[in-house]
Amino acid sequence: MSTARSRVVPANEYRRERWRNGAGWTREIAAEPAHGEWAWRLSIAEIEQDAPFSRFEGIDREIVLLSGNGVRLRFDDGNVHSLEPPHGRLRFAGEAGVHGELIDGATQDFNLMWRRDAIDAQLWHRPLVGPMVIFADPGTTWAVHLLAGQARFADDSGLPPLAMGDTALLQAGDTRLRHVLDGGGQVLLAQLRPR
Repeated sequence: MSTARSRVVPANEYRRERWRNGAGWTREIAAEPAHGEWAWRLSIAEIEQDAPFSRFEGIDREIVLLSGNGVRLRFDDGNVHSLEPPHGRLRFAGEAGVHGELIDGATQDFNLMWRRDAIDAQLWHRPLVGPMVIFADPGTTWAVHLLAGQARFADDSGLPPLAMGDTALLQAGDTRLRHVLDGGGQVLLAQLRPR
């Protein structure tokens, strides 16, 4: 019997690691499973200089500009895509060869990655104006990243309030889970569902 494992990960608890090429940092928010080969991973990339992105075989990814003046993604196939403020985003295959060029200074970028043969992932950017109801079907995880403002769970979830930059992970077990998020600001909502 699998039970719900919802929790809030405060921004100051994200695990920060230097990139192998030294051009930035990754702050890992969460991965499932937490150890070994993950099926999905949420992180924030701190890009400090132009650099190639790491390749991830069998992985799809979506990145969203959180702060800074943007980053230009040059793909080996000749495609170029700029992530510009506010919150430019792009979904692409992790195997793709891509070089990131900073438009004007360092950026921070939300990074959702998932194993395409195991997970179906969707990502939305939404305003938070009053209550928002989130239903998590059995086996599904919702991640709620607070981009701006403040929010709290209005139900009896026992979860602490969200400050800007925090992430709530709402993980349903065998039964459907319902949460009510209340507040004002902007959120990124990711739904991660087993295939």
